[in-house]
Amino acid sequence: MTKEIKRRGLLLVLSSPSGAGKSTLSRLLLEKDRNITLSVSMTTRTPRPGERNGVDYIFASADEFDDLVARDGFLEHARVFDHSYGTPAAPVVKAMEEGRDVLFDIDWQGTQQLAQKVAEDLVRVFILPPSKAELERRLKTRAQDSAEVVAKRMSKANQEISHWAEYDYIIINDDLEKAEQQLFSILQAERLKRVRQTGLVSFVHEITGEE
Repeated sequence: MTKEIKRRGLLLVLSSPSGAGKSTLSRLLLEKDRNITLSVSMTTRTPRPGERNGVDYIFASADEFDDLVARDGFLEHARVFDHSYGTPAAPVVKAMEEGRDVLFDIDWQGTQQLAQKVAEDLVRVFILPPSKAELERRLKTRAQDSAEVVAKRMSKANQEISHWAEYDYIIINDDLEKAEQQLFSILQAERLKRVRQTGLVSFVHEITGEE
């Protein structure tokens, strides 16, 4: 019988320039591990085809978004490509207290804000593409954005990549299977850190018979 030690959940952040693979890696991790859940961001942009409110994003008006900002209801929020994005605090705190991990697919701006509020619970991973040419190829082949938007994302890539040193781990996504294994290894190791296993003191006392 496996002994389960009570622990506090962690916040796993994945950041990258658009097209480097963070969304794909997020999906693979969520499929593989049942104890991690995706943080659902609130946004003021309109839904893309197939996106569901409350599942992919919480779609809100600018007034609704600004009201939550005023009430300090976000762990982080930012303006990206003419739209607002933010992470509502309440569901994230609840998950962590229950020992569940929360995955974030956010940019460096949001990561900096999270670090100011929940630094001890934060694990930051930056995903790099193998080359600039490959990044552009991925953006073009996914066929979700216009040529103008692809150009805008490419022009912003250097700015996003410049923040790589602010992260705890760096994964170069030149092979998706290898990158997935590396990400899962990071999560497993971080879960085993002593400071996150809140039930260790009572467990050790149980073994030793000490009070």
